[in-house]
Amino acid sequence: MNDVFLRACRKMEVPYTPVWYMRQAGRYQPEYRTIREKYSFFDISRHPEICARVTRLPVEQLGVDAAILFADIMTPLKARGLDVRIVEGTGPVLAHPVSQAADMAKLAELVPDRDVPYVMESIALLNRQLDVPLIGFAGAPFTLASYLIEGGPSKNYHKTKGFMFSRPDDWKALMLDLSEMTIRYLTAQIKAGAQSVQVFDSWVGAVGAEDYRKSIAPFMKKIFAELKKTGAVSIYFAAGAGHLLEEWNKLPVDVLSIDWRTPFSSVRSRGITKAVQGNLDPSLLLAPLPLLKERAKQLIDQTGGDPGFIFNLGHGLFPEVRPESLKALTDFVHQYSKTLKKQV
Repeated sequence: MNDVFLRACRKMEVPYTPVWYMRQAGRYQPEYRTIREKYSFFDISRHPEICARVTRLPVEQLGVDAAILFADIMTPLKARGLDVRIVEGTGPVLAHPVSQAADMAKLAELVPDRDVPYVMESIALLNRQLDVPLIGFAGAPFTLASYLIEGGPSKNYHKTKGFMFSRPDDWKALMLDLSEMTIRYLTAQIKAGAQSVQVFDSWVGAVGAEDYRKSIAPFMKKIFAELKKTGAVSIYFAAGAGHLLEEWNKLPVDVLSIDWRTPFSSVRSRGITKAVQGNLDPSLLLAPLPLLKERAKQLIDQTGGDPGFIFNLGHGLFPEVRPESLKALTDFVHQYSKTLKKQV
């Protein structure tokens, strides 16, 4: 197996900088769009053969150093009985938002082998097919709670933070429920064969450092402490959360994934000791190829050959991206970083 990605996550020496992309399986691919004509988003996850093919496609086409399981962060909640659907161009939408912690009691407890066996079957299948590590994933409690409380995506998360501020007991109960579910779900993915897991806390950047420290960090510490016991690599991602990096650095997580708003050159000077993943602005994929390569070069140069660096985007891919641009970027990062490693 090509283990360069796993080695970089553990801050071990690597021959080049590994690459993978968030949402690397998705709407920018003609093959994926063809599949979606027949299968809904959740249907793909429920068919292991199709899910495995969608997950493999970026590895085969782009030459990336890791695959990420095709699924959605709402998959375990839907399996528990939540009425949620994925609206194209919008995201998860709930028919009945949560207004109190007691609402979660109406949902069954997640038993992964019983409730999402297709996810575990997909992972087992991919283990036989891939020659790169597989990344499993789940949503973090705050981000899941934001969908539960808001009823869908939000621009400001006022309802979610208002719930957190005004109903501390309900908030704690909700966070505990979602934390336990996340631990069970990710542990099952690792047991099925995922060598790494990423926790998507996509919207936690809306929270200030003090509120994060008090109302969110204890639950993230619990999740990552349990994952640490498995021996798998763990990654933590959020958008617009550069102000939380020092808090994240205290967590028992292996890799911190940052977006383009936080320059890599400032990360180490802030005392961040974890491996770092990121953080090219996804919009640059629409730029002329020479500019795209120049900005990728600048990012790699900022790392100074740091072995604890994984090249990724600051957020996920989007439909307008051309596969040819991604392939060219992947090849450039591999080739240029290999040259840089030899010089160091």
